[in-house]
Amino acid sequence: MYKVGLTGGIGCGKSTVSELFKQHNTPIIDADEIAHALVMPGQKALKQISDYFGQRCLFTDGSLNRASLREIIFNDAEKKHQLENIVHPLVYAEIERQLSLLTGPYCIIAIPLLIETKMQSLVDHILVIDCPMEMQINRVKLRDNLNNSQITAMINSQVSRAERLTHADSIIDNTQDITFLDKQVNNLHKQFLKQTK
Repeated sequence: MYKVGLTGGIGCGKSTVSELFKQHNTPIIDADEIAHALVMPGQKALKQISDYFGQRCLFTDGSLNRASLREIIFNDAEKKHQLENIVHPLVYAEIERQLSLLTGPYCIIAIPLLIETKMQSLVDHILVIDCPMEMQINRVKLRDNLNNSQITAMINSQVSRAERLTHADSIIDNTQDITFLDKQVNNLHKQFLKQTK
């Protein structure tokens, strides 16, 4: 199976593009969805997080308080690194497990931090969703209700736009409307099908 790694900065539109590929019955493995599932109550990752960061990162019902955890790691590179050490290996193990169950010509593996985690070798093709930083900020602001400095810090914690683009085998331009996006996805879908013949 041909593996396409879908990546891009926060607010670039990875979820929207994944949904468009889904319309072609393309299997999607989503690292964010896996990470969310791994930190649900009763899961190993949540226990490791609460053991390391303490009860302040949990709500009273035992679920993860993401806002509190974000605040803890916001200006502390060491703590951010520790969180990644807990979550990333578990995410990649689950990606491998899901891959082993798939059939079909190609699949999309949506991994926001593909470049940052240096896991490019996991995929055959790197597809980068791209848009300017101002667009990222506006989209995240609408979606997550965060302020500019929080969003900018999140963007700056990822590899730069220029660096990400140097790794791209294909680029989707997400600066226009959904029709423009859909056309690019259709073209890439045809291209990926050819790769598997």
